[in-house]
Amino acid sequence: MTNRITMSDIARQAGVSLMTVSRVINQKDDVSPETRQRILDIIEDLGYRPSGIARSLATQRTGTIGLVVPDIANPYFSGIAQGVAEIAYAEDFSVLLCDCDERPERELEMLQVLDDKRVDGVIVAAPRLDTQLLVPAMANHANVVLINRRFDDPLQSSVIGYVVSDDETGGKLATKTLLDHGYSRVGFLAGPRASYGSMRRMVGYEQALGEAGKPLLPELIQYCSPTVKGGREASHLLLESNPDLRCLFCFNDLVAIGVLQTCSELGLRVPDDLAIVGYDDIPMASWVQPQLTTCRVDFEKMGRQATQLLINYLENCSEGCQNIILQPEIILRASAPGPGPL
Repeated sequence: MTNRITMSDIARQAGVSLMTVSRVINQKDDVSPETRQRILDIIEDLGYRPSGIARSLATQRTGTIGLVVPDIANPYFSGIAQGVAEIAYAEDFSVLLCDCDERPERELEMLQVLDDKRVDGVIVAAPRLDTQLLVPAMANHANVVLINRRFDDPLQSSVIGYVVSDDETGGKLATKTLLDHGYSRVGFLAGPRASYGSMRRMVGYEQALGEAGKPLLPELIQYCSPTVKGGREASHLLLESNPDLRCLFCFNDLVAIGVLQTCSELGLRVPDDLAIVGYDDIPMASWVQPQLTTCRVDFEKMGRQATQLLINYLENCSEGCQNIILQPEIILRASAPGPGPL
């Protein structure tokens, strides 16, 4: 096993003190140009790399950001991770990814792990934890940014940054897309009960129904896991109990793809027998047949903006520390009829 090159090795070969080598590495001015160049040449020849541990002790920084996601297999969260990595690496930060497998208790564990790792800051995407557990868990971290979660309490909001999509508006747009075409009963596959996004999209769903003069019918709402399997199972249940249902708004595109599978199994034509609107506009939304009408959320942009916001916090927020709300938009494709009455 090769021994690690140390500053003492550099100092010995250069014939200088350990302090002089340290000054060169830390770009101090009080070293002659000739000595500096000799030390730099030896560093290059020996392939010396400064110790990350020693550097963090000196700077009180580890150069790492923690990212906590519910499920990295979900394209929504992998897209967020891609956006986080893009900005983090450009700013010389490494990213520690923590996948929670849609288990809230694991979020608590991962936040503790990241505290033990002494990361410089944490980004938590769409946390499933209840607020009473989430806030204390984040209190151990000096710098936190949430993606698609925010708090109504002004005190909590003032110390935790966030980047969110306006899911209330998105839920309203998705539901209105179906109502405007003349559907009178809109089913909703609502995703996990612990999801902040699901709660806000539900509010938009209710608002659209109310503005159209339609009643909110609990029997048309089915909660499900945010996966293809969850959408397939939930749509089977909903359609069995409501065989005359002709349209569905789905919590996300994975759920909507599960509904497409159900339609294939039941011999239902989309959109003639059942119109479907998804949410997020993941790449697969345009790959499936028929292509999904969906509510687009720029999740990679959310990851980039959340990372930049966190880095701004780390730099003491001289500027660019405003929280961000992104607006979704409807993307019309083949799974739901276009605008106009039936």
